[in-house]
Amino acid sequence: MPYIEPEHRKDLEGDLKRIQTGLLWFTNKGPGYLNYIITKILVSWLGTNPNYAKYNEVIGVLECAKLELYRRQVAAYEEKKCLQNGDVY
Repeated sequence: MPYIEPEHRKDLEGDLKRIQTGLLWFTNKGPGYLNYIITKILVSWLGTNPNYAKYNEVIGVLECAKLELYRRQVAAYEEKKCLQNGDVY
């Protein structure tokens, strides 16, 4: 989960702000650019000699990030649209 200790978040914020600012121009380029960025980060994190455990960790991180994004953002969006347009169930 992305909920790391506040003191560790502080250590990362400066670098993350620079990355986020640099990525702003990608937002209208299409999902391939986002996929490329994520892939490069993961390949770098895996290192030069990854093994099954490392691959498994990366897949787990991606799956948990996906689920948390859905839980926190997409579900609320879908609920709002359901109220606006009517339920289908």
